[in-house]
Amino acid sequence: MSSRALILGCAGRSLTPEEAAFFRDVRPWGFILFKRNIGTPDEVRALTNALRDCVGRADAPILIDQEGGRVQRMGPPHWPAYPAGRAYARFDGAAAAIARLGARLMAHDLADVGINVDCAPVLDVPVAGAHDVIGDRAYGTTPNAVAEIGRAVAEGLMAGGVLPVMKHIPGHGRAGCDSHKGLPVVETDLETLAIQDFVPFRALADLPMAMSAHVVFTALDPERPATQSRIVIEQVIRGAIGFDGLLMTDDLSMHALTGPFRARAEASFAAGIDMALHCNGDMAEMRGAAEGAPLLAGAAARRAEAALARLAGAGEGLDLPEARARFAAALSAAA
Repeated sequence: MSSRALILGCAGRSLTPEEAAFFRDVRPWGFILFKRNIGTPDEVRALTNALRDCVGRADAPILIDQEGGRVQRMGPPHWPAYPAGRAYARFDGAAAAIARLGARLMAHDLADVGINVDCAPVLDVPVAGAHDVIGDRAYGTTPNAVAEIGRAVAEGLMAGGVLPVMKHIPGHGRAGCDSHKGLPVVETDLETLAIQDFVPFRALADLPMAMSAHVVFTALDPERPATQSRIVIEQVIRGAIGFDGLLMTDDLSMHALTGPFRARAEASFAAGIDMALHCNGDMAEMRGAAEGAPLLAGAAARRAEAALARLAGAGEGLDLPEARARFAAALSAAA
């Protein structure tokens, strides 16, 4: 039976009977975990196993936002604290190598508890005066610096058997408000966007997955955010940027989007999105999103299969104590 083009969250550290029955019926392609879902390592393993049992797929994607800094769902006391993306800029010529090592260690933490997709790297290029929702999550302030360190993070994750998701395509760095709370409108001209905001995504267009930005770009589509704009998806994401991987929405429950959840999902798929994401575990909202999400088919199914195929044979050996010591020493030296 086909999966539904949907990634869903759950409410707590274990599944309720209602959640398990709903997931078995809806058959989402994958799941996403947040801090509310994270207990001990054994509890997280039990949850990832239970989620996969619901859909009957041992390789079902389980996602998390594990960037480091203020966006880190798994942290002390069970896992290390990792620095925010901006911290790697301190390493000058060694920035990419240290960022790759940090991502490789994160991948170990995630894979050890059954998580196989990380919503990173953040490829947004922040500009002066923008809202700090991106801020120190960005790897730098120039497109080339963001692309270089973003590539290293993606490689580190894949070396540990975890798929990266680049975000927030085609760029969230100019947003004047937090898209969790409102709809950002960017009025920058297309030429400027093309030579700055789009550059890191174009440089990493070969990555398997990307998350869309809930941002209106008036130079392209003054009415709809990128997530729900066929113009942005066809002309920029698939066109100018050249991304042909699996394109998923940012969270449908964010306040940048409005209307019933079925309509939010339907508008996203009508624009060309491959996969809808709903994060907060609210059952009524999830039911609405599921009603608006089709079964995986066509190009979306091809892209989803190709993304998972990148996990086959992925992973490299790691001397964990040595790698953790080397990473800690590098951070200490740069402090």
